[in-house]
Amino acid sequence: MMNNKPILGITMGDPSGIGPEIAVKALCLKKIYEICHPLLIGDARVIEKTVKEAVKRHDMTIHAVSSVNECKFVYGTIDVYDLRNVEIEKLRIGAVDAMSGHAAFTSVIKGIELAMAGEIDAIVTNPVNKEALNLAGHRFAGHTEIFAVYTGTKQYAMMLAEGTFRVVHVSTHVSLREACDKVKKERVLQVIELAHTTCQRLGIAEPKIAVAGLNPHAGENGLFGREEIDEIIPAIEAAATKGIHVEGPIPPDTVFAKARGGLFDMVVAMYHDQGHIPFKVLGFQYDKSAEKWQDIKGVNITLGLPIIRSSVDHGTAFDLAWQGVANESSLVSAIEYGVMLAVNKVVPC
Repeated sequence: MMNNKPILGITMGDPSGIGPEIAVKALCLKKIYEICHPLLIGDARVIEKTVKEAVKRHDMTIHAVSSVNECKFVYGTIDVYDLRNVEIEKLRIGAVDAMSGHAAFTSVIKGIELAMAGEIDAIVTNPVNKEALNLAGHRFAGHTEIFAVYTGTKQYAMMLAEGTFRVVHVSTHVSLREACDKVKKERVLQVIELAHTTCQRLGIAEPKIAVAGLNPHAGENGLFGREEIDEIIPAIEAAATKGIHVEGPIPPDTVFAKARGGLFDMVVAMYHDQGHIPFKVLGFQYDKSAEKWQDIKGVNITLGLPIIRSSVDHGTAFDLAWQGVANESSLVSAIEYGVMLAVNKVVPC
């Protein structure tokens, strides 16, 4: 923390996608510098090219650094922890590329190193492409798994947040068949506890947690599956004995509407798409008449880590890359969420 403002490391993301553009657009907003000291982590030449060619803000200057102490943290100057991890003449815009995947990966790793060393107060990540990561030899399903491995975290969960609408997942980047197999009492209980603790650390004294069922109608008393009876209900009962206000299993087709209406502070979803689909229907708004995304909102937080990590909740959008049309709303929200957690010294675990 410097001058009561947290230092946020913002990763470049996949340079073939929209990450560099939305990063620059976010740092063209004075309000970001009013709440934090932002530091981009990636390749300074990519950021400079982005400023000139995609965003076209010639009033913004790039300041390449090799340590946090060299940063200026002043509006109008974008500090970049320069990893020189892109051969700029070989950069393929809007394409899955191993070099770009490796650049995105090394930017994340540097951010983790800086956060673990206490040199930055939180990490905010821009989108990576899973195929590009794997082409580069980094066998990870996504950011969440990278952070878990490189921080030595065994128990973690993905949370999505937009305003008061929050979802946390029992499983994420696995097949649907495997996701069903992962619905076990111990894991469901663990995620309920993570949800409860996180809400409390966000200032909700007595959070109300909803637990979604896995099956249609939450199993209909065993008619459509026994996971609710054998695994989910025992987890809910165990959580209740610990003083957690938890309800469920609630049918998946109604629980999110109830949460949006304010009946719950967090929903525990059983698998990736069960939580992501309603969340993105709420946060992503497409303007058909203008043929563009009006708004892309939503923040991804990894619970259980020893460091603070927030992220955009969208992909690399290769079809929009380097055209100056990418929407930075989700990144701005992720920065604001990272600031809130850092200022309150909240490690969401």
